[in-house]
Amino acid sequence: MNGILLIDKKQGVTSRDVVNEVAHFFNTKKVGHTGTLDPIATGVLVVCIGNCTKLVEILTCDEKEYVATIKLGIKTDTGDITGNIVSKKDYSFTRTTLESVLKSFVGEITQIVPIYSAVKVNGKKLYQYARNNEEVELPKRKVLIKSIELIDFKDDEITFKTSVSKGTYIRSLIEDICTKLNTVGTMRDLRRTRQGNYKIDDCFTIDEIKSKNYKIISKEEVLAYFETYILNDEEFLKIKNGAVIPKNFKTDYCVFKYQKKVVAIYQTYHRDGTLAKPFKMFVEDI
Repeated sequence: MNGILLIDKKQGVTSRDVVNEVAHFFNTKKVGHTGTLDPIATGVLVVCIGNCTKLVEILTCDEKEYVATIKLGIKTDTGDITGNIVSKKDYSFTRTTLESVLKSFVGEITQIVPIYSAVKVNGKKLYQYARNNEEVELPKRKVLIKSIELIDFKDDEITFKTSVSKGTYIRSLIEDICTKLNTVGTMRDLRRTRQGNYKIDDCFTIDEIKSKNYKIISKEEVLAYFETYILNDEEFLKIKNGAVIPKNFKTDYCVFKYQKKVVAIYQTYHRDGTLAKPFKMFVEDI
C-alpha cells in the first residue's frame, strides 16, 4: 500500500494515535503524518503510507487553513481550554476594533513557541519542562499569516479563519490577538480546514476508513502540481543511479517520470544553481 490518505481527525486523540490506527488497519509500519494536530484540534490530517512517507517533508511545508474559537477573559497554562486557568481579565472592545486587530497580524510576524509544544530546547521537549515546572527560555520563530478573517463575535467568544505558513502556532496567535485587545483569552476550539490543496470535504474519518469507505491518493496525483520532466531511456539510467545532472527545470524541485511513473524528485544543487541532485527516489517502483 503506497499513497496519501486524507483523514478528518476527531477531538481527543493525538496525531500519533491516528497514525497507529492507520498502520494497524493497513498492516504496515511505514506510516507518517505531515503536521501535528493537538488532541483538542480536529480536521485535515494528511497521512502518508508506504513509500509515500518520503513525501512527508514536502507536504509538511504546505500552507494550512484553520477555523479557531477564542474564549475571552481567561488564560490557561496550556493556551487552550483543557489547561488550568492562570489569570482572568475583563474585556471591552467593538467588532470594528476586533476586525482591525485581526487584520494587523497579516504578514510576517514573530511568535513565541508555546511551552506546551514538542519543540526541543537543549535536547528536551518544551512540554517536558512545563510538566517538571522547570524554567526555560522559549524560542521565537518567524511565520507568515497569509490571511485572517472574523467569522463570529458573540458574548465571550471570537471565531476566525486564518491561512498560515508551516510552523505557525494558533495558540500563540490567539494569545497575541488578546494582548492587542487588552485582555486575555484561550483557544476553545480549533479545526484545520485545509492543508495545501487538500480540503476538509475531501477527508475521511477513522470510522469510515475502518468501514472501507476511503480513497488512497497516488504519489502521481500528489505530485501533479510540481514541475514534471519525462525521462528518455538514457536519462533514466542516470537518474536511477542518483547522478548529479545539469539543471533542466525552472523551480526548486522537479518530478522525473519514466514510463508514466514517478521515479525521482530532484532539487536544485545550491552550490552554483546550475546542477540538480536527488531529493527523493522512487526507482523501486519501476
